[in-house]
Amino acid sequence: MAFTTAAAEEVLLPLAQATSLLLESLSVLTVLSGLLAISRDALPRLGRRLPQRPSNRARLTFGSWLALALEFQLGADIVATTVSPSPTHLIQLGVVALIRTFLNLFLGREIEAERRLEDELERRRPWAEDGV
Repeated sequence: MAFTTAAAEEVLLPLAQATSLLLESLSVLTVLSGLLAISRDALPRLGRRLPQRPSNRARLTFGSWLALALEFQLGADIVATTVSPSPTHLIQLGVVALIRTFLNLFLGREIEAERRLEDELERRRPWAEDGV
């Protein structure tokens, strides 16, 4: 039995399409999980008086979930392009990968900066309560 390119494509195409769909689904589920996570944290705070500087915890949490969703989306794009590597698809993948990489990079930096700020405020808080 000879293994031909056509036979390989017949097997790989449905597998790649299923993998791409799975990764896209995981991306959507990841965003939904992030939304549920921040909702779970925010619901008990509804109706309470807000502090002078509201916590960025919900934003940081959701940002982390979004960063993970972007990774799943990029994976889905890579898999989808491997089965149809036309010049147009390759250019689209390059542009999408570049945009998503920069979004992920800047989102990661922003999350890290906000976490450092939150940690700094947390370290200062006990001193402020003691009146020092």
